[in-house]
Amino acid sequence: MAERDYEKYLVREPMYETPPGVKNRQSPTMTFMSNTQIPEVNYYLEFGWIYGIPEPNPYVHEHVHDYDQIVLHVGGDPGNPEDLGGEIEFYVGGQPLTFNTTTGLFVPAGVRHGPVIWKEFSKPHIEMSIMLGTGSVKEGWGRSGITEAKSGLPEKTDDVDYEKYLLRKPIHEVVPPGVKNRQFPSMTLMSSAGVPEANHYIELGWVYFIPEPNPFVYEHVHRYNEIVMHWGGDPKNPLDLGGEIEFYVGGQPLTFNTTAAVWVPMGVKHGPLTWKKFKRPHIQMGCMINCGNVMDGWGDSGISEPK
Repeated sequence: MAERDYEKYLVREPMYETPPGVKNRQSPTMTFMSNTQIPEVNYYLEFGWIYGIPEPNPYVHEHVHDYDQIVLHVGGDPGNPEDLGGEIEFYVGGQPLTFNTTTGLFVPAGVRHGPVIWKEFSKPHIEMSIMLGTGSVKEGWGRSGITEAKSGLPEKTDDVDYEKYLLRKPIHEVVPPGVKNRQFPSMTLMSSAGVPEANHYIELGWVYFIPEPNPFVYEHVHRYNEIVMHWGGDPKNPLDLGGEIEFYVGGQPLTFNTTAAVWVPMGVKHGPLTWKKFKRPHIQMGCMINCGNVMDGWGDSGISEPK
């Protein structure tokens, strides 16, 4: 039997599928996970940098999906990672949710949301969308109405408090002991602890220099699918990671120095993860699918046990 080539699970270069034409925002955005890039993946992940107040504002109008969605807004300042660098008014179910911090928002399938309006801007930040249940941009957004401008602002027509879907302040619970040069505790931006209806776990943190110890992530295995992503912290050069990383997946070393995403199917051993070079701060993110609890996802994985 031929050996499995895990290179197929590493997305080294993004696709550009979202409509262009928005000023002060990376447009089109960078698609780093889809079933075009990895056929067995049933998720869609795209993101882009915000360089100023977008024009038009809003460029995201009220719309609705057939799938659950997670929307992240992440500050781009490694020295103050919880400061978004702007103020955003995001309508969910006709209810305006306003925030100026690094946040995660869960939008259940069928819930109308938008427009997304920038009220203030002070520094570049990231907007990321993860669609759950489809790896196709056409299925996820094609008939959602996201680009169709509406007259006036949406009105709330139910008694649901949609604030419950917004994680305004990251939860700090991933604390491997003794790791230097990496943001610890990490920032948990989605979990069932913060949003009970969201059974997905997302944590991320800045890498300030080559971590010590290196590696601090050892070979381990999960009972859930995972997306592991590293993205560069330079908004002017978003594909440059700012370092070089060697990541073992299924015992195969995968080396990259660009913004990249790795799909790790459940049951596949992965790690260690070793920094080979460092130029500038960048972000490391783990997204555990259908697992909202940090202990379920990582508790018995062996991630912190040196091999």
